[in-house]
Amino acid sequence: MAQYIITKKVAKHGKQAIIVIPKVLENMLKPSTVVKITIDVIEVAK
Repeated sequence: MAQYIITKKVAKHGKQAIIVIPKVLENMLKPSTVVKITIDVIEVAK
């Protein structure tokens, strides 16, 4: 099992908040891959 730690700013797509996965991980995270995502809030938007 591989583990990657990514620090990202939450983006907006219409009315939804999204987190975009970096393109460099595209080959490791193919569609239907099951992943575990843990979100730690580092800074709250002002």
